[in-house]
Amino acid sequence: MKMAATSVGLLALAGTIVPPAVFMLQSIAAGQAGSPALPLDTVKTIMLVSTVAWFVAAPFWMKVE
Repeated sequence: MKMAATSVGLLALAGTIVPPAVFMLQSIAAGQAGSPALPLDTVKTIMLVSTVAWFVAAPFWMKVE
């Protein structure tokens, strides 16, 4: 159980860090000419789901035995 919670927790942390970084880099690359390939609504949804997953997995992962 702890291994599964650790995996979910790490993926959730990546889900809160990677999407905004990708959005920022795409926004910088697109400049004034266009919009980024990853829409902001998608970034927000991924981050929300990742945050919920983190709060579900973290107690099992960091539980003191």
